[in-house]
Amino acid sequence: MTRRNARDNILATLTATLKGISQVLLIENAITGLIVLIGLALYSIPLSVIAFLSSFIGTLTAQIGGADKKLIAQGLFGFNSALSGLAMSIFLAEDNRWLIALFSAIIASIFTAAIMHITKPFDVPSLTFPYIILAWFLLTTSHRLKFIEASDSLTPNVLAYFELDISGPVDLISAATKSFGQIYFADHIWGGLLILLGIFFASRRLGVLAIISMVISLLTAYYLGSSHSLINSGLYGYNAILTIFAVSDVFSDRKKWIPVSGLIASIVSVLLTASLDSFLLPYGLPALTMPFVLSTWLFLFARKVMPSL
Repeated sequence: MTRRNARDNILATLTATLKGISQVLLIENAITGLIVLIGLALYSIPLSVIAFLSSFIGTLTAQIGGADKKLIAQGLFGFNSALSGLAMSIFLAEDNRWLIALFSAIIASIFTAAIMHITKPFDVPSLTFPYIILAWFLLTTSHRLKFIEASDSLTPNVLAYFELDISGPVDLISAATKSFGQIYFADHIWGGLLILLGIFFASRRLGVLAIISMVISLLTAYYLGSSHSLINSGLYGYNAILTIFAVSDVFSDRKKWIPVSGLIASIVSVLLTASLDSFLLPYGLPALTMPFVLSTWLFLFARKVMPSL
């Protein structure tokens, strides 16, 4: 292999790695991926590094495994690895969480390939389902394996004793901006704004859809009586944003500026977020992006019977 070929291969891998970061947003754009990493670094430099390394490891795993080069170049083997690395870094305790995070990036890439194959006959995307299943699997092992220790925030609770607290004001700026940041676990106003900038850089339409979905999701959560602290943290917004991207643009042939289906799907994602938070409470597990996956699959499958949906 010549030096030029080696340099081209390295550049292609780095580009695919950055696209893996942007593919979390269902966007194939290396610059958007770079902007997201900068936004994530404003919140936490270690998390930004982990996100990049995890996406790189996932991409490299796919290359070694002989996956389709086109899929690799699109970053489709990097985003689940990036999310898995971030999740393990945040939800695990002890210093060894960084090692577990990077190891999970390898497994996430393999999970992605497996779930891609399973969902292919149904003509629906696997989305972030591989990372969700892997994250839940690894987090629950913490109850049986001493090497893996979950953080105190994931302590299982009895649902019967849970009390909903809707006291306190709603901070609209925090809720709006953190809805974008929470897509990458960034509980940060400026980080969220940079992620929104990255979305607009790739597509003005997606940027507008993101804002619309964020507003709808926050209003839905507020008027249905959700915890104000969760609203302020953006935890009801990020799944809705991803959902409208999938339902009204990325996997839709009918790109309307009034995306009725996408808006309904976003509202459904809010309901699913509340439901899954309750369902998973006794297990001490976070909902992650499962509301987005379930809401998106619901509408994509429904379209096979209702094509105008």
